[in-house]
Amino acid sequence: MRMTKNTILITGGAGFIGGNFVRHLSAERNVRLIVFDALTYAGNIASIADVIDGEKVIFVHGDICDTNAVQDIFDRHDIDQVVHFAAESHVDRSILGPRAFIETNVTGTLNLLMAARAKWQGGEAGKCFLHVSTDEVYGALSANDPAFDEQTAYAPNSPYSASKAASDHLVRAWRHTYGFPAIITNCSNNYGPGQFPEKLIPLMILNAVEEKPLPVYGDGMQVRDWLHVQDHCEALRLVLEKGVPGETYCIGGANEQPNLNIVHLVCDLVDARLGRTSNASRALIRHVTDRPGHDRRYAIDITKINRKLGWKPRFAFDAALGDTVDWYLSNGAWIEAIRSGEYLRFYDAQYSRRLEGEK
Repeated sequence: MRMTKNTILITGGAGFIGGNFVRHLSAERNVRLIVFDALTYAGNIASIADVIDGEKVIFVHGDICDTNAVQDIFDRHDIDQVVHFAAESHVDRSILGPRAFIETNVTGTLNLLMAARAKWQGGEAGKCFLHVSTDEVYGALSANDPAFDEQTAYAPNSPYSASKAASDHLVRAWRHTYGFPAIITNCSNNYGPGQFPEKLIPLMILNAVEEKPLPVYGDGMQVRDWLHVQDHCEALRLVLEKGVPGETYCIGGANEQPNLNIVHLVCDLVDARLGRTSNASRALIRHVTDRPGHDRRYAIDITKINRKLGWKPRFAFDAALGDTVDWYLSNGAWIEAIRSGEYLRFYDAQYSRRLEGEK
């Protein structure tokens, strides 16, 4: 079993998915975790503070764009595996400021690949570089197109997805050219407790609770596949244990939903929890100008990971969405701490003008 007595470097381990993965692995015996995170606006050390002990789970504050910091990690620790989450990941932010996405997602990934290869060269047995990517690299689907799978051609449509596609290509090139022990995963939209509130589900929960407008792009009928973060973590663990170097695995929730349907479900759950009249929160929905180049539909075919590794999602969406709403209602202190000036500046830049224009 590949994970036994391993030291695993987890980049972006204080982010939403990375933090959940750190917690997921922290209970494993004979596993040592090195968490490497720049603690940008979306990183939250509080999410993993209780498992950091300086021995089994070690936190290092650093940026993957810093070549020296990345090299130092590999010099000071005998890294067996890398699980690479660290990324700029929000499409709206990439439209407002694409440069940071190229620097982090492309240059940062290059730094990790070069440091890992230099350290592992000649001793790759048991090593693994697991690159966590997105379904958005595949572009957009029409209503009747088959879901994305591992053979789907790349066709990224946003600065974010283009930067992730570039990083995927780098990882694949390192595998093909150098025999580097890399695996790529491409996942669909994650959701669950503790997600940064710029993402659709937490944004709608918090605005509905506070009776603020609920901005919905265009007609709201953009379709996404929704994957619970714990299902994602379980899939990644299986890939790390049993995945084949050089392979790609698509990870999805088998749960396609239009964005507007998600918003309606959130509204109804919030109203039920707070004892409001029927449709009180739905009245807050505001259809605003769509974002540029908004992909219409994503969907993931999980046949390969199910057949090869025996994985399938176990969270039922309606129940898990209810649990997610309950988490945000019960964690006011976390919400206040995470809503920094950076979040407020982004919200103002992305939504305030659109909402003003819809009045």
